[in-house]
Formats: sequence, C-alpha cells, structure tokens
Amino acid sequence: MKIAILDDYQNLALQSADWSALHKQAEITVFHDTITSEDDLAARLAPFDVLCIMRERTPLPGTLLDRLSNLKLIVTTGKRNDAIDMEGATRNGMTVCGTESPSTATPELTFALMLGLARGIVPENTSMKQGGWQIGLGQDLAGSTLGVIGLGRLGGKVAQIAQAFGMKVIAWSENLTADRCAELGVTYASKDELLAQSDFITIHQRLSDRTIDLITASDFAKMKSSAFLINTSRGPIVNAADLIEAANKGTIAGAGIDVYDEEPLPADHPLRTCKNLLLTPHLGYVTRNTWKVFYGQTVEAVEAWLKNEPIRVVK
Repeated sequence: MKIAILDDYQNLALQSADWSALHKQAEITVFHDTITSEDDLAARLAPFDVLCIMRERTPLPGTLLDRLSNLKLIVTTGKRNDAIDMEGATRNGMTVCGTESPSTATPELTFALMLGLARGIVPENTSMKQGGWQIGLGQDLAGSTLGVIGLGRLGGKVAQIAQAFGMKVIAWSENLTADRCAELGVTYASKDELLAQSDFITIHQRLSDRTIDLITASDFAKMKSSAFLINTSRGPIVNAADLIEAANKGTIAGAGIDVYDEEPLPADHPLRTCKNLLLTPHLGYVTRNTWKVFYGQTVEAVEAWLKNEPIRVVK
C-alpha cells in the first residue's frame, strides 16, 4: 500500500505523530510543495492508495479523482474540506475521513495581527534594528470597538477575548441572531453600522458564493480612516484589488491578512508591496497543538480504515 502526505510545507508531518505502525504496512511519501496543474497532480498521485491532505492546500476536484484509479481513502485535516469534491469521491468509491480541529489558534493569531497593527510592532522593530527609536503612536484596544463579521465558533472566541481587553464588541453576519449576540454579551449591528463604528474589523466566515467579495471598495469607503481590517478566514471574502487600493490611498489605516486568493501567494503579488499591510502566510491553524491533533488523528483514521472500521467519515 502507498500513502501520500501532501503539502507538508515545513516537513513536520512525520514528526507530529507516531506513524511507526503505518510504516510497517505501507510506503509513505511526503510532498512539500503544492502542484496546481491537474495533469501534473494526477501523474504524481496516480500510484497512491491513500492521500493525507492538509485542509484546502491541494484541491481535489471530481475530474482529478476520476483519474486516480488506485485511490481508496482520503484523510483531510479538519472536520470538513470544501476543496474535496465529495460527489466525485463517492462516485469513485473513495472513503473520506476527517479530524478534529482545535479552535484556539486562529483567534490567537487574530489578536497577534490586531496588536501588531495597533502598536506598529513591525515598523517599530525595524526602527530599533536600524538604530532608531519611537516612530509611531499606538492605538489602544481597551475602549476601542471591535466589529466581528461572523459570530460562530471562532468569531465567538474572538469576541470573548476582545471583551477581556476591554473592547466594545459589535457583530454582524447575514444569519446572525440577536439571541446569539446576547449569549456572548455582544451588540448586534447591521453591516453598515459595523463598518462605520468599528476601530477594528475581523472576519470569521466560511467561504461560499454568499461571502465571496463580502468586503469591497464600497465597504472600505464606509470604514473609519483610522480603522484596521483583519482577515484570518479566506482570501476571496475580501476583494484583494480593492483592499490594495484602500490601504495604499489611506482609506483605511491598514489590514492584517493571513489568507489569500492564491496560496502560496506568488512572489510578485501586489499585496506584498502594498502599504500599511501586516501579512502572514496562512498561519491561523499552524501551531504545535493543532499539528499534533491533525496528524495524530490522520494516523488514527488510516489505521481504522485498514481495519475496515473507518472513523470520522465526512458526509
């Protein structure tokens, strides 16, 4: 049996779990890059019986799955993966299993970005390294208004942490209810109210047809010129071209961005040279504890499938 581990950018998959039992039963190959060409990907993956994939790093459309005649099991990190064509997997008799997903890492990164922007950590550090001293004036979180777009599992945690900082929290999403806001001590707002009132705005929405381009030029125009946007959800939720224009022109004070339309982000992408942006390479879930859960439960899923007792099957 042949097992492939995909998109292990940092060469940590085999260190993050005990694969020894599987090594006795299978040949394990680890890939550290992401291939975007379907023909090249089909050629690479053709020999494998099992694919262990990291979130949405490598999409598995039905047209690709139809070409992988040896493939019997896909294990994705996380409880679901919108980049897997489930109909294609079912059509080809493939089992798809998932893992649990810790919910602390992304909210923590949200505040790392927020604080980094609010206190100018990167430019102040650069000044120090260059022999300088103070160059900016920070923004307090205490007393500021945080607008949370999406008050689900992750957005709810962000709201709770924000309250510990002494922030006023308001929230909006298309299906958000007053009861959910009351549960977390958060004030419900319309989208326009949230944009106009917030000193910081953070996005915690799933990517769907409804949320693509949720934030565009017209939305940036409604924000305070002193406001910061944080996106640790999915790149296409914020229109990248409009973000670049808003940040470069000073329509908003800046943004902290962890997710992109194309990942890895091309080296020449204009976001890399845009002013007033704090960029991280999709680190929201990249932590030791998350990797322990992701890869540890990936191993469990493969072992259970080998016993003909699959676990955490994705519906």
